[in-house]
Amino acid sequence: MSRKNALYAQSGGVTAVINATAAGVISECRLNPDRIGTVFAARNGILGALREELVDTAAYTDEQIAALRHTPGGAFGSCRFKLKGLEENQAEYRRLIEVLAAHDIGYLFYNGGGDSADTAYKVSKIGDELDYPVVCVGVPKTIDNDLPVTDCCPGFGSVAKYVAVSMMEASLDVESMAETSTKVFVMEVMGRHAGWIAAAGGLAGNGPDEPPQIILFPEVPFDQEAFLARVRQSVEQTGYCSIVVSEGVRWPDGRFLADSGVKDAFGHAQLGGCAPVVAGIVKAELGYKYHWAVLDYLQRSARHLASAVDLEQATAVGQEAVRLALAGKNSVIPVIERLADKPYRWKVSEAQLADMANVEKMMPRSFITENGFGITEECRRYLEPLIEGEAYPPYAAGLPQYIRLPLTLIDQKLDAFAP
Repeated sequence: MSRKNALYAQSGGVTAVINATAAGVISECRLNPDRIGTVFAARNGILGALREELVDTAAYTDEQIAALRHTPGGAFGSCRFKLKGLEENQAEYRRLIEVLAAHDIGYLFYNGGGDSADTAYKVSKIGDELDYPVVCVGVPKTIDNDLPVTDCCPGFGSVAKYVAVSMMEASLDVESMAETSTKVFVMEVMGRHAGWIAAAGGLAGNGPDEPPQIILFPEVPFDQEAFLARVRQSVEQTGYCSIVVSEGVRWPDGRFLADSGVKDAFGHAQLGGCAPVVAGIVKAELGYKYHWAVLDYLQRSARHLASAVDLEQATAVGQEAVRLALAGKNSVIPVIERLADKPYRWKVSEAQLADMANVEKMMPRSFITENGFGITEECRRYLEPLIEGEAYPPYAAGLPQYIRLPLTLIDQKLDAFAP
């Protein structure tokens, strides 16, 4: 392919290190000026591409791009918007091609999770059908760690570190007050179908009496009787009980404990809070004083406690995405391949977008203890390397120095379009 421009877009829930991936893509493109011209970023993901709301990243200095590596959130804005099939909605695909053609874009980098991989896969196939050549490479990220093929997902290691540290610190607080005050602490984490984040809470302790004494996984149906028995046992033996609960925990009949009855933009059930449900059960059945917390956005935006391994991997997949595109590899995605646990060694490999789109990787049963309330040593061996190392942002006046890039849009060449 002759010299073409490139487009980068962020999609889905952001992470503490997705901007590091953006920095990896943009900086790698800048190393190849003979092959890649202007690098555009779409404001708010694929929606920005469809609306022709593009930012010319040449306006940013190398120092500004480097500062993205220690800044959480999505620097260019993200979205939850899934393209339907070409047969169902040709207008959006034709519009996307019009935008790409108007700005001579031959490379598209779509940074997201499983639904985003599906969008990237669809886009990778439209060039031939609509007679416009474009190399589309997916770039992985998701805090849920539920993408197949890859050993782990950029974004997960930092969430895992934050969750483990939060459980460790909160449990020390609860333990110190348990004699006359709170005896049960419930901490809710993200994870709709897969319990990877909940499992990370298990790194806070090592042993049946160390916190968290209970982890509730989406993969294990909620057994109220067994749960209450374990809570009572923990309180009687250690004086308190710390619990990690995934937002996606279900009753045996498949209903979410926290289903609010509302659907999100991708058609998924909007979950309304599992921690208060679990805490309410404890109070009603056992009468223990409790506190609960929902980590929500805190867990995925905590760049101040990011994993150094996660940061390195997030940057590496961005750089490799550009190399794959320059090699003419369409419809592919860079993934992490584990080479060894101790010492931890990994490399970036290549996978097909078709193998990642709309597929969720659940926790193996061998990672969950027999009673369903903890993690096994096999799981610990998998998780521990992913939270290794500290990558603190620069501080000034006691606060992290994060960067907000001005998103100045380029002049539009096409008529307005409403997806």
